Amino acid sequence: MNATPRIATLFDALLEQKGSDLHMSVGYPPLGRIRGELVPLREMPLTVQEMEALLFELINPEQKRQITEELDLDFAYGYGTKARFRANYFYKMTGLGAVFRTIPSKVLSLEDLKTPEVVRKLADRRSGLVLVTGPTGSGKSTTLAGMINYINHSRPAHVLTIEDPVEFVHESQKAQVTHREVGPHASSFATAIRSAGREDPNVILIGELRTNETMKLALQLASFGVLVFATVHTNSAPATIDRIINAFPAEEQGQVRGMLAESLAGIVAQQLIKTADGKGRVAALEILVGGSAIASMIREGKVFQIASKMQAGQSQGMQTLDMHLERLVKDNVITPEAALEKAQDKENLAKIISRMKPEWEVPEALKSI
Repeated sequence: MNATPRIATLFDALLEQKGSDLHMSVGYPPLGRIRGELVPLREMPLTVQEMEALLFELINPEQKRQITEELDLDFAYGYGTKARFRANYFYKMTGLGAVFRTIPSKVLSLEDLKTPEVVRKLADRRSGLVLVTGPTGSGKSTTLAGMINYINHSRPAHVLTIEDPVEFVHESQKAQVTHREVGPHASSFATAIRSAGREDPNVILIGELRTNETMKLALQLASFGVLVFATVHTNSAPATIDRIINAFPAEEQGQVRGMLAESLAGIVAQQLIKTADGKGRVAALEILVGGSAIASMIREGKVFQIASKMQAGQSQGMQTLDMHLERLVKDNVITPEAALEKAQDKENLAKIISRMKPEWEVPEALKSI
C-alpha cells in the first residue's frame, strides 16, 4: 500500500467540508454527505477501472477475496492521523460500490455532545442493559463512545467492546479498555459475547444486537451484574422493547419479558436533525429509564402504556422524542418543519408549536385534522 492512497483527495475533500460519509458508485461523481445533504465532491463520474483502483488499494488479499466472492465487506480504515473510516464495499447494478463513514479521531465527551444529565447517570450504573437506538446515521456510535469515554475517565473498570468493525478507539485512562473486532478476533458477535463472561468485564459494549441469540446473551450478562451497552435499529423506546420480545418464538417470549423487565436500565432513542442555522445537526433524544413501573409494564405485556409513563417521568430524566423536539423548536435550535418531519404524533406537535409560535404557518396537510 502507498503511503498516500489515491483515494486521499476524496477523503481530504470530505474532511475539509466536515462531511460524515463518502458515497462511491460507478457512473456517478463521488458524493459527500455534508450536514445531512449529498453533495458531489467533483464533476467527473467514477469509472469501473478507477473505482477498482481506488478501493482495492486499501485492502489486503483476504479482504479482496471476501468482496469478490461474498460480494460484501466491512472494515475500519485508518487514514494516517487525519481520521478513521468505517468502510462498506458492496456490489450493485452498476458494479462495485462503497460507503465510507467518518469516525472522528477525537472521542466527544458527554459534555461536548450536550447530552442530558440522565445519560451520564446511566453510564454510572454498575449493571443492567442500556440500549442506544435510532436509524442508521443517527449518531448512536457517537453517543455510546461518549458514555464509554465518561466511564474510562471516571472509574477503574474493565471495559470490553465487541464491534464489527471497531469504530472509536479508546486509550485506557482510569479504566482498562479492551477492543475486540468480529472477524479478526472472534467468528461472530455471539462467540465473542460468550467468551466475554470469562474475561471479567465490568462494562461491555456490543456493536449491534442483530439476532435473538445475541439479545439473550446480552440480557444474561446484564442480569449477572455487568453493565451492557448495545445498539438496535429502532425509532422509539417502546418499539425497541417490542423488537426484542418479538425476536423470540412465542414460547420464549414470557421468559424474555422477565429478563428484560429485570435488567433494562434505560433506552436512549435518537434522531439527528439539521439545525435552524443550517450549520450542523443536533440529536433529538427519547429517554426511558428502567424502574419498577416500567418493569411491570414489560412483564405484563403493556408496552403501549410506556409512552405516557415517559411523559410523566420527567423528574427521573425521562422524555418522549416529541417533548425534546418541542423544546428544540422553542429554543430556536431547529425549525418547526424539521421537528414535524421526525415527530411521532405530528398533529399534536403542530398544535403545540402553533400555540408556542402564533406566527408560524401550520402546513395544509395538518390543518384539516
